[in-house]
Amino acid sequence: MLKSGKRNAGPTGRYQPNPAKTSRKRSDFHRLQHFAAGASRICYFVFDLLIWNGRDLTKTPLTKRRELMKSVLKLRSSRIRISEQCDIAAIDMLAAVRQQQLEGVIGKRKDSLYEPGKRTGAWIKYRVNQGQEYVIGGYVPGPHGFDSLIVGYYRGKDLVYVARVRNGFVPASRLQVFEKIRPLVSPTMPFVNLPDTNKSRWGGELTAEKMKECVWLRPEAVARIEFLEWSAQAFQVRWFER
Repeated sequence: MLKSGKRNAGPTGRYQPNPAKTSRKRSDFHRLQHFAAGASRICYFVFDLLIWNGRDLTKTPLTKRRELMKSVLKLRSSRIRISEQCDIAAIDMLAAVRQQQLEGVIGKRKDSLYEPGKRTGAWIKYRVNQGQEYVIGGYVPGPHGFDSLIVGYYRGKDLVYVARVRNGFVPASRLQVFEKIRPLVSPTMPFVNLPDTNKSRWGGELTAEKMKECVWLRPEAVARIEFLEWSAQAFQVRWFER
């Protein structure tokens, strides 16, 4: 038997399709990454059955595979569960996902086949990210102008460093952003909390040594940053404005 699934960490890991429900069922990805400390809350969700009794099911429609999966799987642990299928409108599904602060949702055609390694358009992954505007106070030089943007936010009159942002760019957008921030180059470092002495497992801290590589800017440019969680690794630029 070959089944497909995914780990999830949370109070119960169960999805609630009603937007009016509370967010107590929210997935906790920090706990998942540190599973030893939160093992009692980690669940494994099975969402597909690919082989059964030597029979290849990959050419069988998804609905038939799931029907067979539910009828033959005998789950002996409460931590192993079958992923629920929600037959509701996409707008209602996304509202529920946002309400519960989940990462996103997977949508699949009911008649789709299992085609490993292919992006056929029969399924989509839609992320629902958090977002906020941040001030760009500098950058680390790299291909197409910069390797990463150095962003922060104002706390009163002080500009506080948050993270370096690398994700969310293609070469063309890097050049476009670089052309907008290049006139703002300044000899003055604008952040009040640098150098950063806090160690980060993502390597995102800006030490005095790393700051030697940075180019500083007048804090006039603003970017809309989307992220899955508050960490430099998860930040991703969605749009930029001057």
